[in-house]
Amino acid sequence: VDDALARAHYAEHAEKPFFGSLVEFITSGPVVAAIVEGPRAIAAWRQLAGGTDPVEKATPGTIRGDFGLETQFNLVHGSDSPESAAREIGLWFPAL
Repeated sequence: VDDALARAHYAEHAEKPFFGSLVEFITSGPVVAAIVEGPRAIAAWRQLAGGTDPVEKATPGTIRGDFGLETQFNLVHGSDSPESAAREIGLWFPAL
């Protein structure tokens, strides 16, 4: 992931103190981007991913609960709404 895509993806956090570390993390190694489709896809993925804070909110048995280290390095991202999904799909898959 290049810096421009990372900054666009996390644009809503641009003024927050952790923005730089988010960009640094997502650009530090390989990323697998996927589109999950289906009934209740957003809710289903977010349930599988677990809470955004892997230490305090993510349930064991979820991706973040089992493998996440801390909030900013929680392994997975899932869109929180159809609008966010449309924006993020446009960023990550511009040919679609």
